Amino acid sequence: MKTCILLIAHAPLASALRACALHVFPECESEVLALDVPAYAQPAEMREAARALIAHTRSTQVLLLSDVPGATPCNVARGLVDGERVRLVTGVNVPMLLRAVNYREEPLPQLVERALAGGVQGIVPVAEDTCGNESLR
Repeated sequence: MKTCILLIAHAPLASALRACALHVFPECESEVLALDVPAYAQPAEMREAARALIAHTRSTQVLLLSDVPGATPCNVARGLVDGERVRLVTGVNVPMLLRAVNYREEPLPQLVERALAGGVQGIVPVAEDTCGNESLR
């Protein structure tokens, strides 16, 4: 069974990240969900919206990915974590998301490690001469 990945982030980031994932993995439309948290959203209402999304998935495990640690979307997600079926990783970026989607068939603890590694490994300094922009000078 594949893990459901639920993005919970400041609007419109969750939907934008989902669109990125579907661009690379179009077959995962039902397994990658998004909840955009608008400014001034009530956390309790957003948590209920997230629960409704999770309830409609057939997955037995859920990986929550949020954007900013300690911000409202992360706090909403924290209220859903049970440590077994539902886990949370915050600080989501595109490499983290793509790694998680790619390995969504793995058990949840390993998937969390894959997501963390993808997020960290996706942040690298790039030298000017390796960007292919030399002709622009």
